[in-house]
Amino acid sequence: MSPGRTDRMISLRVAGALHHHHNGTPLPEYLRDSEAHGAVPSAQPEGVRGTTDPFIAEGWIRSQELYFEYLQVRDGDRIRCTIYMLRDDASLWWEGAAHVLDLATITWARFKELFSGKYFPADVRGRLRREFMSLRQGDLSVAEFIRKFDRGCHFVPLIARDADQKLRHFLDGLKPTLHRDVMLMRLASYDEMTACAFQADRRCET
Repeated sequence: MSPGRTDRMISLRVAGALHHHHNGTPLPEYLRDSEAHGAVPSAQPEGVRGTTDPFIAEGWIRSQELYFEYLQVRDGDRIRCTIYMLRDDASLWWEGAAHVLDLATITWARFKELFSGKYFPADVRGRLRREFMSLRQGDLSVAEFIRKFDRGCHFVPLIARDADQKLRHFLDGLKPTLHRDVMLMRLASYDEMTACAFQADRRCET
């Protein structure tokens, strides 16, 4: 059995034991079925070894949280399960951080703050916000521009949550030929606008 699969199986059993300990009830059917067939819910993330890519770190902790919500893992137990999944540099980071923390009172929200502070610090977030605000398509393909735009929206929620501002910022970022074609369509949703940008780009290539 591969190390990743072993980790997932152990994590599943940990979640099942925690469920029984706190609720005093049999395992949910999905947990019983998963254990019986040697499977785990597809959302279960692999362990993290520490990374210089902030998006990998944030994606991992977000996946971890989704998995805990799926299994209905309680707040304190989320921390213990996550610590178990830390590897290499990430494990060493936690060993150092744990010396100055009260492990009996730390919350899951606080753990996420510490993790983000280490692997996705405020200065990096600030730089990504600035990059998003000045994002222009330039020589990027439409697909690459949309990928960068979607990722950047995560760091500027005031735009991401305002449909009109989001459309305006996306439109302003398109290169002039696409900007004109998409603007003329007077679209009302982001999905329609991205689809229109793809179509306009294909017309330009023909």
